[in-house]
Amino acid sequence: MSNQHAETGARDYVKGFVFALVLTVIPFYFAWSQSLPQAVTYAVLLGCAVVQIVVHFAYFLHMEVKSEDGRWNMVSLVFSAIVVLILVAGSLWIMWHLHQNMMLKV
Repeated sequence: MSNQHAETGARDYVKGFVFALVLTVIPFYFAWSQSLPQAVTYAVLLGCAVVQIVVHFAYFLHMEVKSEDGRWNMVSLVFSAIVVLILVAGSLWIMWHLHQNMMLKV
């Protein structure tokens, strides 16, 4: 019984690895070959990055909302993302205004 669970877990990890590898190779190929316009390449890169984030959450971090623990993990993730967003945006805002204050022409 536990061997079957371990086999399923290993299969999920391999499946997640293959998905992540494919989602990494696709943007690298389009950036390397320059076969698409630059805006489309950026869109493909952004789309693959978002899908890869979802793959990592689903296959490696086991983020699921079906169980009680999964919901709390998701709440923790959302809270952490909000805190990081506030810190990054606040830091950029402060640096921009410091730059503006230092570069004033007298």
